[in-house]
Amino acid sequence: MPAFAAARVPRLLTLACLAGLALAGCQPGTSDTNPTASTDAPKTSDQSYAEAHAGDYAVVPLNADLSAFDERGKRMIAKLVQASAVMDDLWWQQSWDGGREALLERAPDEATRELVRINYGPWDRLNEDTPFIDGVPPRPPGGTFYPVDMSKAAFAAADLPDKTSHYTLLRREEGELVTVPYHDAYRADLERAAALLREAAGLSDDDSFAEYLEMRADALLDDEFRASDMAWMEMKSNPVDIVIGPIETYDDQLFGYKASYEGLVLIKNQEWSDKLARFAAFLPALQQGLPVDAKYKAETPGSDADLGAYEAVYYGGNANVGAKTIAINLPNDEAVQLAKGTRRLQLENVMRAKFDKILVPIARLLIADDQLKHVTFDAFFGNTMFHEVAHGLGIKNTLDGEGTVSDALKEYASSFEEGKADILGLYMVDALSRQGELEESELMDAYVTFLAGIMRSVRFGASDAHGKANMLRFNYFADAGAFSRDPETGKYRVDFDKMREAMNSLSAKLLTVQGDGDYAEAKRMTDTIGIIKPELEADLAKLDAAGIPIDVRFEQGLDVLGLSEYANASNPASGG
Repeated sequence: MPAFAAARVPRLLTLACLAGLALAGCQPGTSDTNPTASTDAPKTSDQSYAEAHAGDYAVVPLNADLSAFDERGKRMIAKLVQASAVMDDLWWQQSWDGGREALLERAPDEATRELVRINYGPWDRLNEDTPFIDGVPPRPPGGTFYPVDMSKAAFAAADLPDKTSHYTLLRREEGELVTVPYHDAYRADLERAAALLREAAGLSDDDSFAEYLEMRADALLDDEFRASDMAWMEMKSNPVDIVIGPIETYDDQLFGYKASYEGLVLIKNQEWSDKLARFAAFLPALQQGLPVDAKYKAETPGSDADLGAYEAVYYGGNANVGAKTIAINLPNDEAVQLAKGTRRLQLENVMRAKFDKILVPIARLLIADDQLKHVTFDAFFGNTMFHEVAHGLGIKNTLDGEGTVSDALKEYASSFEEGKADILGLYMVDALSRQGELEESELMDAYVTFLAGIMRSVRFGASDAHGKANMLRFNYFADAGAFSRDPETGKYRVDFDKMREAMNSLSAKLLTVQGDGDYAEAKRMTDTIGIIKPELEADLAKLDAAGIPIDVRFEQGLDVLGLSEYANASNPASGG
């Protein structure tokens, strides 16, 4: 989404045109019932939990050069930011089953209140969902999507056709489970957001974008999102974009069914996006070359896939909690993916911030000195880009014809999909270099930067999708000898040939689990491989001791963008 600074484009392009894969997501397994025992937040004698974790986030301003937009364009962007800010209110309701202000009053100091705001609740999303307010119980695996005491057996027994819908809540009426559609449960806030999207549509000079905004507004009010997803796939020329609605299901750690509200406002760099888009055309050939039996690659990726570069100017709702995304691959609807493909949006300004403030310091501590030269922003950008493209590879429906991979793998679906995209991203770099489309000399950059990236994402913890998935990949690669650790220096070194071998074998394994819809094997791998071992835990502690942030948080809003004069008095998006 970048409106990239021109000075960054040249060499980035070579590698944006090369590397491979982003660090991705997973959902941990959960028990049949949600825990109810209270767990007090840990403290030192001198400071609160929040004060001890004040350095976990690097602060990054979200702004962009909007000088190319006229008055109408700036007003439109302001409306989109305000609509995304409504997603904050919606996500609060999905994240915490209680009043926001009442929770803030329970915080013992300002640092804790700020941590509540960052996490949209009393659980630290970067530290295994640790409760940091006294008397708060562990975070329910099902969040607010289900009754806290509902068992999986009770859910399975409930005769409710729409219980697995991404857009229904489970509630009890007279002791019986019932479903409540999102558009009924959250009606007032959804009407606010829809109205702002319609106002923005009236200000758009791009007809296709205006049509999409109108369709998305309608979808928010009836939970019928497929038509607007199809329309979003057809947009090519719009200089501004928005991702808004109930999108990802990571926070439903009970089943992986329920979607969370989020909103992101993006500004496009058209020139660079045009150059990146050519890689989408390679998908069909790359699909056929996957290192797995033919039956696991029989589907044909959609040919309308899009790849673009953007700068993010606002993160709202679920997108703004915990580890912040640096790239987007949507829509999630498998039917849309098979018909149209997906759009992959690279958020260059947020990538750059994470690379400079987090990845480089990590590499200096944990990557062998003579391989540090291979940790580059070009590779980080390229790895992320090819990760998103790789979502289009593989298989969406299980081979037995019983349904989608997502339905079969349940709470493990996201981790295996993200893990697949990470590994197949590397496969794409390798395959394209063999075809002469990328420089083979850049492969080592991709591999070493990938390893450093795992070190970054594994710090998100087992409760975070990205962290759990990366633990699985780290341990698989370690067992395969893809990298080694020097016991004297504590630094890691990539073995080029073994990394390539491990990449191919893990690709085949993940694709097979997906195609077979093998829930038991997905669970076994997660439970046995997706763990942090003592040696790595000690190495990660060095990062904490060095004060290296875990992730970023944003200064954002209309004030930061210089658009406060367009603020709607009834909408809260003007803050920083």
